[in-house]
Amino acid sequence: MKIAFVSGNREKLPDAVIPLGLLYVMAATPACHRKELIDLCFEPKPFDALRARLAELEPDLVAVGLRNIQANDYSGIHDSITYYTELIAAVRQASDAPIVLGGGGLSVMPRELAERLRPDFAISGEGERAFPQLVAALEAGGEGLDRIGNLHRRVDGQVVSTPPEPRFLDMDALAPPDRTLVDPRYLERYGIDSIQTKRGCPLRCEYCTYPTIEGRVGRVRDPAAVVDEMFHALESDPAPRHFFIVDSVFNLPKTHAKNVCRELIRRDWSVPWTCYANPLGFDRELAELAAEAGCAGMEVGSDSGCNEILDRLRKGFSVDDIRNLHEICHAAGVPDCHTFILGTQGETLEHVDRTLDFVVDLDPFSAIIMIWIDDFEALDPVLRRERAALRSRIEERILEHKDAYPHWSIPPLGINFDKRLFRRLRRSGLHGPLWQHVRPASGHDPTLQAS
Repeated sequence: MKIAFVSGNREKLPDAVIPLGLLYVMAATPACHRKELIDLCFEPKPFDALRARLAELEPDLVAVGLRNIQANDYSGIHDSITYYTELIAAVRQASDAPIVLGGGGLSVMPRELAERLRPDFAISGEGERAFPQLVAALEAGGEGLDRIGNLHRRVDGQVVSTPPEPRFLDMDALAPPDRTLVDPRYLERYGIDSIQTKRGCPLRCEYCTYPTIEGRVGRVRDPAAVVDEMFHALESDPAPRHFFIVDSVFNLPKTHAKNVCRELIRRDWSVPWTCYANPLGFDRELAELAAEAGCAGMEVGSDSGCNEILDRLRKGFSVDDIRNLHEICHAAGVPDCHTFILGTQGETLEHVDRTLDFVVDLDPFSAIIMIWIDDFEALDPVLRRERAALRSRIEERILEHKDAYPHWSIPPLGINFDKRLFRRLRRSGLHGPLWQHVRPASGHDPTLQAS
């Protein structure tokens, strides 16, 4: 069978991200099939390029990866859904092959997106087992489709879903992704590769989709296998100048994170890396091991400077825990970047002011300030007006006082988050997450800072 794997993601702000999930699914698909990757990230006319490649390949099956349904500035999902509607229409124009939709974005709301986007099949959650099973079932004329976990398909005009697969995947049993398939522009222009050391998140943050995508059962990889993959990536292409650990939270479980750091130290790893971290389960030993292992920064979903809001968001930690993480990172020499979300459900302008004051007092290496986006279609008119008014007042408050925090990034308002700034940083030879370079340091050019 000829299978076209289409990476539809075109998000490049602040960085283009290699399609790691799709590469894992490709690696899990038996080698007896002809597999072709069509990556639309850098195509100036993505649908024209897609139609041309499909006409050339004449695939028997088209697998489309939907990485995100929301942009990095939290600007909503409607533009993304419109884009993937057009992408699937382009596939239909060029090929009669069945379309399979999967990926993290699809997994957030699989039935809804299967209804809206109308692929022939959709697979939510982990696809490394389900996709090869689907391929085998299609080769068998459809026999066994009802035994594939997390499969969504249209039957008599209705979307029918099979129950989730009861067994999660053994991470150490997965075939590693083939990085020779990666468009060289990811590394040439951004210099960042990605690595996954585990899956599953036991936390219950109210808004987070990671448990929906990966499950709550944590499954860790052998630290030696993780580092093997990182070294192999350098052997296949020495261009990476930074690695990002894409685990939902690297330091949970803490023992696993420490063991990965120890393995990096043991093998004299030299390329800087960044990860997501959580104030829970964070201690001085981990920070010191991470620093010795080459950690260039930790991104922390702190969310609020008010304990009552943290409780409402079910974060599981307090503002004192946030301060503790910052102090530990600062002592270990590990830059910390904290993301805060203003205007979540139940917040008032007084909560917003307290959070802004908290971040100023905390003074982390960097901060990213987001503004909560409501699903306005689901709100009654009165609440819709109230929420829109609150967002406007939050924006005004930030703009009134933005001189107090010149090194923060505020994507919804384009403050220290725009293409021009990022292009200048890249051209200056700086790599890794760009929040690490917005704050001028010794030897950095302060003119790089956005106004």
